[in-house]
This record gives sequence, C-alpha cells and structure tokens, in this order.
Amino acid sequence: MLKKLTLLHLCILLLAACSQTLTSNQALAVKQTSIILKEPIPEAFIPRAVSIVAIGDSLTEGVGDNNEEGGYLSYLSRLLESKKSFSEIEVNNFGKKGHRTEQLFERLIEEEIRLAIMEADIVTITIGGNDVMKVVKENIFNLELDLFQKEITAYSERLTKIIETLRTINEDATIVLIGIYNPFSTWFSDIKEINLIVDEWNKVSHEVVDQYTKTLFVEINELFLDNSENMLYDDHFHPNDQAYEQIATRVFEELEKINERSYTVRKEESID
Repeated sequence: MLKKLTLLHLCILLLAACSQTLTSNQALAVKQTSIILKEPIPEAFIPRAVSIVAIGDSLTEGVGDNNEEGGYLSYLSRLLESKKSFSEIEVNNFGKKGHRTEQLFERLIEEEIRLAIMEADIVTITIGGNDVMKVVKENIFNLELDLFQKEITAYSERLTKIIETLRTINEDATIVLIGIYNPFSTWFSDIKEINLIVDEWNKVSHEVVDQYTKTLFVEINELFLDNSENMLYDDHFHPNDQAYEQIATRVFEELEKINERSYTVRKEESID
C-alpha cells in the first residue's frame, strides 16, 4: 500500500513538472511571437498615395521651367515615385509669381487651399525672395544694410504666422520651407553686401522653422554660387530646368533624412 502511494505521488510530481515546463515553453513562445509582431511592417509592403500641396512664389509656380510642369515639383514627384513605399504622388500647386509673405498669409484663408492643406502629407513653401526684392526696389538709390535688418524682423514675424497657420490647418503634415538664393548680383553687381543679406534671410527662415516639429528648412543658395554652371533662366533671375532639378534633389534628400529618423524611432519603440 505504501509503495502504491509512493508511486502515485511520483506520478503527480512528474505531471506537475511537465506542466510547469510546458507553461514555461509556452510563455517563451508567446514572448518571441510578441517581439516578432512588434517589428514594424516595411513601408514598401503597402504602398500609399502621397499628397503634396505647394504654396509660395514664382519658384513654386515654376517660372523658368521650359516644360511648364511646375518647376522643382515635377522632378520631386518623380523622385518620390521611385520609392517603393509610394503608389502615386498628387500635387496641388498654388504658387503665384511675385508673392511675398504677406500675400501668401492672406491666401491661406482661401477655402480651396485650406481644404487641400487639410489632406496634405507634405506642404512645400518657396517665399522670401520677393520680400528682399521689395526692399531693393524701394531703396534702389540708397541701399543700406540697416534697411534690410529692419525688414527682416517683420519678415520673421510674418513667416511665423504662416507656419503656425499651416499647423492649425494640418498638425501632421511635413512642412518644407525652401530657402532663397542670390540672383541679385547679376543686376546689382556693385552691392557687395547682397550675399550677406541673402545669408541672413536664410538664417532667420531656418530659425523660425526650427521651432516646430516635422518642419524643415532646405538650403539652396550654394547651388547658385557655383559659377561653373549657369543655373538661371533667360531672365537671369529664375531657376532654369537644371536648377529646378537640383532643388528637387535637395528637398528629396532632406525628406529622406526625416523618413529614416522616423523609421528608426518607430523600430526602437516596437522592440521596447
């Protein structure tokens, strides 16, 4: 009788041990499965459509583009379409030749533009060049750096209002502000300070943009400082086709950097 009880006791212990081992193995399997499921799905797995809204001045309109396809936007669309993660690129171009920051801000109340921005994944902006030209034209016979310093403060305030309005309309879209370049030396070769003015304008634009998330500044001035290649259209002011293509490449590269940083963060969060 004692032997039978002992045998029965041993069987119960073995069953309990097997049960604990199975539970432990199952827990490990669940944990491993959980880690696998947390890995982010590759972006190319389900290609998606991307909506771009472009606002600003003649660079957005595409003045100087021989093909009349919207300047840098046509090249940017092709670059984005080459990515497996995107199925199609939709572009809404609201660029207007001659626009300055105050005029661009006023246009943001237009229903068509607001509705487009609400649905946008990316909002690109070219603005500021005409703000500089306004000061030049109004003080052509008495150009002084102090005049630009006074105007640049007002420009910074207007640009801030533009970015904040865009964020109110769409808090998730990536906003891309493209800097200004210096074609002015062709017209005003005697103004040695013009490069300094353009650099200061871009610096202020960069500082405004840096205050907001998912908002970036793209520097393009150096593309036009290399005199080995002509980057200007026949009017000696607007970019030509080659320049627009290089501007698009710059914008694309900066968007790629944001995408890589975003993917790395998502991957780290998934593993945690």
